Amino acid sequence: MEAVAYSNFRKNFRGYMKQVNEDANPVIVTTKEIDDTVVVMSKRDYDSLQETLRTLSNPYLMEKIRRGDKQLSEKSFKHHELVEVSDD
Repeated sequence: MEAVAYSNFRKNFRGYMKQVNEDANPVIVTTKEIDDTVVVMSKRDYDSLQETLRTLSNPYLMEKIRRGDKQLSEKSFKHHELVEVSDD
């Protein structure tokens, strides 16, 4: 993760916006006041992070994931053919 001073970030704001969207690497924007430091990330990455947090905080969903992981590791799952659905 790259760190950049606020003054440099401000001068090249558009370039940093493009960078975080293309590289998916957040940028830390620093200031003299440590409490004012921020992280800039793409909206796509932010949305993904939020969805991950929602999934991890959902006990019902996490239990289903753990059960599926266990079935996969124990090879105790059933193989099913995909069902073709027509547009009719």
